[in-house]
Amino acid sequence: MSAPEVTLTQIPLPGRAGDPGFHLAAHQAGDGPAVVFCHGFPDLARGWHHQLPAVAGAGFRVIAADGRGYGGSSCPEPIDAYTMTELAGDLVAMLDALEIKKAVFVGHDWGGWVVWAMAILHPDRVAGVAAACTPYIPFPSIEKHIDLVEGDIERQYVAWFQRDHEPEQHMDQHIGTIVRNTMRTGAPLAEVGAAAFADGKLNMNPFWNIENAPVTGEPLFDEAETEEYTAQFANTGFRGGINWYRNIDRNMADHPTIGVAPIDVPCLMLTAELDPALRPRFADGMEDRCSNLELHMIENAGHWVQQEQAEVFNQHLLGWLQRHFAE
Repeated sequence: MSAPEVTLTQIPLPGRAGDPGFHLAAHQAGDGPAVVFCHGFPDLARGWHHQLPAVAGAGFRVIAADGRGYGGSSCPEPIDAYTMTELAGDLVAMLDALEIKKAVFVGHDWGGWVVWAMAILHPDRVAGVAAACTPYIPFPSIEKHIDLVEGDIERQYVAWFQRDHEPEQHMDQHIGTIVRNTMRTGAPLAEVGAAAFADGKLNMNPFWNIENAPVTGEPLFDEAETEEYTAQFANTGFRGGINWYRNIDRNMADHPTIGVAPIDVPCLMLTAELDPALRPRFADGMEDRCSNLELHMIENAGHWVQQEQAEVFNQHLLGWLQRHFAE
């Protein structure tokens, strides 16, 4: 049996962000229990293209939307349009528009923070949560990111992103290079560490001084995929995605129970052995907060584990979905 066709549609969510034309662009396929996929930075809903047909073919309805500020979705300008309250609210509004009562939420990177938050902010809409790389922990404060580079903000991308306008104005001039440098396979951690200290100081900002940024691993994308991502970000710019980061401390203040309060629905945590930022050990202790947790580390995979090791990733995800949610 061939996998159901994945189609791209716009889902109107009038009134979100005060915009009567607000919408999310979503890839959809299949029938059955709903599974919603949430991407990270700098990614798009298309980053789930290995998962959508496989999960739809296994008897589920899959939905992967470009988050607000990305791709074909609405891109409001204000920073406070990108709080966790708003990001989670978009998913609730999307479920309402699609007449879906509950869904399983699957997230990677920033999408992982959002799906964990959904279980706390909107538990009545969440059947289960699966996350790639991003563990269920409290938000790390901006101060912690600054401390990593002893106040040298340009060398830590989350800290640098707090400067309004400067990062996106710089990054929007280097979109193709950012896509090529970022979307790569994992590399040995010793190699990544050596690259981070290439000029004698710790550099945790691959988006600053881009022309001289060291790269590790191999390209994940062919030229057509690179051009597609480049075109999407050329259309929107990076401001929307960066604005997600500019609300980290506000999210901590507004929702202090996220990462702390217990979650009782089925949860799946997939870590990546070679992810240099979201290390597998960060998931230690999650079983104390997630009463029904399944955890696996995927070997020989970096941050983009769902693309780099798609077959292994899908085996874990599909097995978990079928055990807990198949009709």
